Amino acid sequence: MRSREIDLSSVGIRLYESKHTDGDAIHEHDHEVHQILYALEGEGKLILNGSSHSFTQDTVAVITPFTSHAIISDSKLTVLVLAFDQSILESSVKNDLLEHFFAKTEFIELNPFDGSNVRQLLRKMLYEQSHGDSINYVALKIYLSELLLKLARSNEQPESFDANVLRAERLRKYMDTHYFEMISAEDLASKLGVSTRHLNNIFKERYQITPIQYLTEIRIGLAKKMLVETDKDIATICFEVGFESLSTFYRTFKNSTDTSPNKYRTAYKHEV
Repeated sequence: MRSREIDLSSVGIRLYESKHTDGDAIHEHDHEVHQILYALEGEGKLILNGSSHSFTQDTVAVITPFTSHAIISDSKLTVLVLAFDQSILESSVKNDLLEHFFAKTEFIELNPFDGSNVRQLLRKMLYEQSHGDSINYVALKIYLSELLLKLARSNEQPESFDANVLRAERLRKYMDTHYFEMISAEDLASKLGVSTRHLNNIFKERYQITPIQYLTEIRIGLAKKMLVETDKDIATICFEVGFESLSTFYRTFKNSTDTSPNKYRTAYKHEV
């Protein structure tokens, strides 16, 4: 086994594509810096410290320095390689995220939501790298921190043996943390790779309501809390909890509570 040097130039981070034809083998080696390997297309095996892992789309390895690894392609395999020196990270990211969650090499199988988000982050990083100005490298470091956070949270999720239960739980968790985004049933179904009808069925079987009903409950619950506990104006609250317009917010709030946001605030604010 030998170490292979990766040129990170003066910026300490580099994202590049590594292509492998059917039967290619990158023999056992290591690096002096961290790597994140993401299988973009194709199939193969990733050997980490002697253990073999199936390497296909939505599988990721966070590889610590001097970790022995190898890649064997079973078909045409394309890998995105993100190499970085940990010194470019903010101290809190380095200490509380990288060193805490990735003290050793980790192999992660992403769920459809996290896989979609990781691909989007990698696209953003490729865009920033292609421009190469100082502000673009600031963006690269920010996206790297976000990527590490996403991978750390994904790696903490408990296993489930029922595929539909797992989908429903991950869908709920996604809405719990992304309620402020513009989300439609079609968007959610697309992330899971299922039809909207199937999406509604598996979520309703688990939680007795549809995903959009659940999302509305989250938003209205947060809006009620903010109306009572803060002095934020209603337009700000509408924006923060993810509604597209004030008219939609007013209509949905009244349907849920039988009163307007203004009247709700007046009635309950004195109780805090």
